[in-house]
Amino acid sequence: MAAPLESSGEDQLRNFVRVLEKRDGTVLRLQQYGSGGVGCVVWDAAIVLSKYLETPEFSGDGAHALSRRSVLELGSGTGAVGLMAATFGADVIVTDLEELQDLLKMNINMNKHLVTGSVQAKVLKWGEEIEDFPSPPDYILMADCIYYEELLQLDFDFEKIPLEKHDEEYRSEDIHILYIRKKKSKFPS
Repeated sequence: MAAPLESSGEDQLRNFVRVLEKRDGTVLRLQQYGSGGVGCVVWDAAIVLSKYLETPEFSGDGAHALSRRSVLELGSGTGAVGLMAATFGADVIVTDLEELQDLLKMNINMNKHLVTGSVQAKVLKWGEEIEDFPSPPDYILMADCIYYEELLQLDFDFEKIPLEKHDEEYRSEDIHILYIRKKKSKFPS
């Protein structure tokens, strides 16, 4: 189950933990803040995408599709999606604004015993020059990110993942999972 909440005891209104149970019975524990920006809580779309990463349609047969792959999560907030990917053996960089770095690092630390790949938090402010990032990742993951489809359609192809391929329990007609691929260049480089 992904829904249970645990209070932190000290100040139940300011801090609480979201529990995200994996199919194998292990549990990701995600610290959230009761106040702050949108990145301070685990949103339903992050749970739906995290659970989709566990489905046979995504994970494949044998080794998980993310095993030994590089993953960049944009707008990570609490880091739920990136941490889930790291539990499947991915080498993950979770990114968000400076003010969310402490929360990301806290959640990485709380779940490091489940990580079979690697995970690190970095500041990434969209539209600014990026430094200190490795070569392009194998996967870019984002949940509840706002984008302008018209602009992305110039360079990317979109495929909507049908609802029946989402996790059986964690799905919603209001939450869409898109597989976005960079279009192949029409001209040789």
